Amino acid sequence: MRDRVYKKIELVGVSSKSFEEAIEHAVAKAGETLSGLSWFEVKEFRGAIRDGKVGEYQATVMVSFEVK
Repeated sequence: MRDRVYKKIELVGVSSKSFEEAIEHAVAKAGETLSGLSWFEVKEFRGAIRDGKVGEYQATVMVSFEVK
């Protein structure tokens, strides 16, 4: 196994439907500009309330990629 180094960045994915979709949005957006994505960690879940109901799901996600 070779030695490796990874960098982690923090993103907040947002969805009107679910936390899962918020995570998927964050990872997909990271994949548009970063190569070699390796894993993600969910740091935090939160949401916005609108008219007494859940109006938005937010997931703070750490996405990692290998530094070449």
